[in-house]
Parts: sequence; C-alpha cells; structure tokens
Amino acid sequence: MFFKKFMTSSAVFLGLALFFLTPALNAPLTTPVSGGSLSATNLQAASRLATPNPDLKGKPLKVWECVSSWYGEDFDGRQTANGETYDMFAVTAAHPSLPLGSIVRVSNPKNHRSLIVRINDRGPYVDGRGLDVSYEVARRLGFDQSGLAKVRLELLEVPTRPASTHPE
Repeated sequence: MFFKKFMTSSAVFLGLALFFLTPALNAPLTTPVSGGSLSATNLQAASRLATPNPDLKGKPLKVWECVSSWYGEDFDGRQTANGETYDMFAVTAAHPSLPLGSIVRVSNPKNHRSLIVRINDRGPYVDGRGLDVSYEVARRLGFDQSGLAKVRLELLEVPTRPASTHPE
C-alpha cells in the first residue's frame, strides 16, 4: 500500500515538474534565433507578428492542406520575389500564387506545432508541393530532418496593397 501511494505521488510531482520546466513549443518570435539574424524588413514583420493582431484572431480567410518543403543555405542571401534578401533563419515562406506579404498559419498535424509566417517569395517549383518554408520554419515545425511534410495552411491576412521593397 505504501509503495502504491509513493509511486502515485512521485508520478504527480514528476508530471508537474515537467509541465512547469518545459519551454513552450510555439514560443512567440521576439528575438532572432542564435546563429541567425533578422533583416530590417523581417524584424519589422516579426515584431508585428509577436504582438497579436486582433484581425488574425478571427476565422481564417481560407484553409487547405499541401506538401511543404524547405529551402536554406543554397538560397541564403539571394533576392526574393518581393526584393528582400532571403534569410534562412527568418520566419518566411514561398508560395506560387498567394499575394506577397500574405500572412498564413502553417501547422504540422503530426506534432501539432504551428507558426505564423509571411509570404515573401515565389515557389516551390517542384510538382506536388504547395509551399516552401525557410529552414527556421521547418526546424520549428519539426520537419527539417525529413525535408518534406504535409501541412495545413490557414490564410489569415492578405495585404491591401502589393508588398515590395524594390527601390523606385
């Protein structure tokens, strides 16, 4: 009887300790990830996403599923479709047709992780894929090792005017 009570109380205390000491899986982006940097444009978008936008709490404009891949080092430092410099540690993605500057929630149904990202590039250019995310997004969603994942997309916000950083 003593052993049963001891094991039960030990399990409860261990569970509580794990609950309070484990960091959140979807902690908000407020600072750059170590080893990465945020460009001025990405920092502005990241700070905007770190503070909740009341409009993003409503019903998504559209929801669908697709296969996502990620792109990283080979494209790091190159220009994206909207004129920004691609940063593999930023929270961005490429989509073939969504307006540049759109905000989407990308969810990995296998591990229930999700992240809000900004569309700043075009792609992917491989049949059967609907989204290319930055390495950082793939890492946070847990498919950086496998390279591909079936994801759920929720379109949360479409820019009112085209997003461009091209100098005029």
